[in-house]
Amino acid sequence: MNISLLRSIFFLAVIAVSAIVVSAQLEPGRAFAGETITYEGKVSRLKISVSVAEMTFTATAAPDSKELIVKTDAVSKGTLLRLFRYSFVQNYVSTVDLENFRIVTTTKRDVQKERVRESNALFDYSEKSVTWIETDPKDLNRPPRRIASDLPGNAHDMVSAIYALRMQPLVVGKRFELTVSDSGLVYRLPVVVTRREQQSTELGKVWCFKIEPEVFGRGRLIEQKGKMVLWVTDDTRRLPVKARIDSQYGKIEIKLKSYRKSAVGASDGTP
Repeated sequence: MNISLLRSIFFLAVIAVSAIVVSAQLEPGRAFAGETITYEGKVSRLKISVSVAEMTFTATAAPDSKELIVKTDAVSKGTLLRLFRYSFVQNYVSTVDLENFRIVTTTKRDVQKERVRESNALFDYSEKSVTWIETDPKDLNRPPRRIASDLPGNAHDMVSAIYALRMQPLVVGKRFELTVSDSGLVYRLPVVVTRREQQSTELGKVWCFKIEPEVFGRGRLIEQKGKMVLWVTDDTRRLPVKARIDSQYGKIEIKLKSYRKSAVGASDGTP
């Protein structure tokens, strides 16, 4: 099993779900500070389901700020370590321009066992370009990796892309595209709302929109066969209830584990 690729797919799935939850707490051009959301991811293969990682997301913005900052922390769990002798920690920070609703910078710190990589993506809309630079902090003599790409217009990273998705009017049959950049490369991401259906969740049975972003395939974010599906409640909350990815390495399911609000507002411990 390609654990590194599995980790990347898992990260993509949880980013998608969490970003919708955070964006549900946004007012136009403003963000609620103090939101902390934790998810658990499980991998199922050969009828065996194991928990492999947890991810926590925090969104902050001052009342007069024109930027939204979303911090993501992903940590592998004991099952992944016991089964595959593999561990990872990933920290991901997205800075979003709220006035134009587009990504400004993305920074990452990625630790996989002994391997450490740090990267920064800078989006320059005046020059219509994105520049991504990755370094090895454990080997300062190693030349940095650098990728630069043209931008056709406003763009997103994986986090802000889902914010943009959440802000779309959701109706069955709606199709649209988002421009998404990851690691310096730029992709067109087709999205379709395919159905409205009931889902059994921790909140009980709720009506949801079934949303399918095309992230798998040649020239896509993940160049292999697979499918990603999100379910978002069809109500004023627009809460995600789950995400599922089917890939050659098995089925990955992401579920909300906890939600809390800091001193900005009271918390009842439920989503």
